[in-house]
Amino acid sequence: MGKTGGGGSARWSWGRGRVLGSAAVLTALLLVFHSAVPDTPAHLGSLLETFLPWLGLAVPVLLVGGLLRRSYTALCALLLPAVAWSALFGGLLLPGGSDDGDLTVVQHNVSDVNPDPAGTARALRATGADLIAMEELMPAAIPVYQEVLGADYPYHATQGTVGLWSAYPLSDVRKTDIKPQGIAYGWDRGMRATARTPHGDVAVYVAHLPSVRMGATGFRAAWRNESATLLGEALAAEPLDRVILLGDLNSTLDDRGLSPVTSRMTRPDTDAAFSWPAKLPLARIDQILTRSAAVTHLWSLPATGSDHLPVAAHVTF
Repeated sequence: MGKTGGGGSARWSWGRGRVLGSAAVLTALLLVFHSAVPDTPAHLGSLLETFLPWLGLAVPVLLVGGLLRRSYTALCALLLPAVAWSALFGGLLLPGGSDDGDLTVVQHNVSDVNPDPAGTARALRATGADLIAMEELMPAAIPVYQEVLGADYPYHATQGTVGLWSAYPLSDVRKTDIKPQGIAYGWDRGMRATARTPHGDVAVYVAHLPSVRMGATGFRAAWRNESATLLGEALAAEPLDRVILLGDLNSTLDDRGLSPVTSRMTRPDTDAAFSWPAKLPLARIDQILTRSAAVTHLWSLPATGSDHLPVAAHVTF
């Protein structure tokens, strides 16, 4: 009666499950002290922070292990990562924020190989957003987007491969130079414009930071980080109080590589809104950040012809 198959004891024990308990403690430490993980030379810290919420998957795995081992030690230790994850990311499980806002904005990397730009434009127009930002705009596709969006968004501006369509007048449109050294001339992925909204002038930035890659030498993010520093400097120098940043920043907001940007802006405190990859979204690398304003609701939209999902937000001043 007191034994199970395989020679294991049916009784719960404090002596078993020490490896599981150690794994639980390590998971909690990585969640809480992720900034202590070195970021050079392979940018492992950035890699960890890019997918930090997914460390929560360790909790149910370790829970099953602790139950199978009948280990008090494992289950008690499991409280540490469970509490840490809940404190950091529990808000992602709560219902969405307010549906009210002064502006509705949309951010979308439309993909340079999008097979249906007209369909993508119609999907973005259907949102009724006040501002629509796009990245990976190819010259041949710009007239297609303009044809679909022009009636509802009579004001638009493009710079290189980024663009902005607006229901309100745009002025002081100019390039924002975020090109890292070492990238060839002609790489042009940043712009700034003033939108004259009913709530006052708003500086709107559209940016597409360089991609990151996994390689033999680790997580390659140096160009992305350099570009983020340049974007952060532009935001710091912006004279208008109200700022909206719309862009494909090629990482999540927990990634320390984006700190030159995130330290100068207010990050949304609501909703996961994962945007990439479109077929199985694992992270939100398409961002909507504000200054002297708040994102009250953030959500991802249905897939278009891009490998990213569009992301929309209500912004309140």
